[in-house]
Amino acid sequence: MERETGPKFGITTQYHKKNGIRRRIRKTYHLQIQEENMSRLKELHTPIFWVEGHPGPLDRESWKLEMRGLCSNPRVFSWPDLMSLPKTIVEARLTSVTRFSVFGHWGGIRMSDMLKAVGLSPKVTHIRFWSVKNIYDTSIPLDIALMEKTLLAYEYDGEYLEEDYGGPIRAFVPYLWGYKSAKSVLRVELMDHYLSGFWEKRGYTDDAMIEAGFVRDINDGGRIRRIPGGEVLSFLDEEK
Repeated sequence: MERETGPKFGITTQYHKKNGIRRRIRKTYHLQIQEENMSRLKELHTPIFWVEGHPGPLDRESWKLEMRGLCSNPRVFSWPDLMSLPKTIVEARLTSVTRFSVFGHWGGIRMSDMLKAVGLSPKVTHIRFWSVKNIYDTSIPLDIALMEKTLLAYEYDGEYLEEDYGGPIRAFVPYLWGYKSAKSVLRVELMDHYLSGFWEKRGYTDDAMIEAGFVRDINDGGRIRRIPGGEVLSFLDEEK
C-alpha cells in the first residue's frame, strides 16, 4: 500500500492493490481540522449575520481605525497603536434584536480611553461607527459610549475575533441591541448631533433599548430564556 497526503486540502489518498488492480481511496479530514481550530463563538453556534455581505478575510496586522470629527487630535490608529492602548476585559452579553444573547469575556479598548486619546470636544453628543465597506453605520449617545463596558473589542474569551463575528475590531455595546455594536469598525466619528444608521433607517428603533421578552441563550444551547428590559445581566427564570 502507498500513502500520500494533501494537507492543503485536508485529503488523505490511499492506494490498494488487489488482484493486480490498483485502486485509489480518498478520504478527507478537512472537517476534523476545522473543528479543532474552531473559535469559541463558533463552538457555541453563535449566529453569523452580515446584512451588507460578508467582507471575507481581513488583515488584522495592517488594520487601521480612524477617529475623526469633533476632537483636538484626530488620528488614524494602526493595529500596533491599538494594541499599545490599555486593554479592558468585561464580562457581558451581546444581545441581538433577532433574539439571541451570548455571554463571554470581551476584551478590547474602552471607548472612553479612545475618546481621551483624541481629545474629545465638549460639543460631542454622539459617536458614529462605520463598518468595513462603508455601508453599515450606527450611532450611540456619548453617555453610552462612556460607560465602562462599552468597548472597541478585539477578543472574545481570550481569542481574537474573526471576521464572522466582527474582527479584527468591533464596537461592543452590551447596554443596547446588537445592531449598535458595529462589526469590523474602520472609522469612528465624533458628532454634535444624531444620525440614523443602516438599520434605523429601515425601521429599527434609534435608541435600541433592549426590550423585555424572550431570547435564545447561546451559552446554554439556544435555550429560550426570559429577560427584563435593559442590559441583560440575568434571566427572569433563573433558578433560585
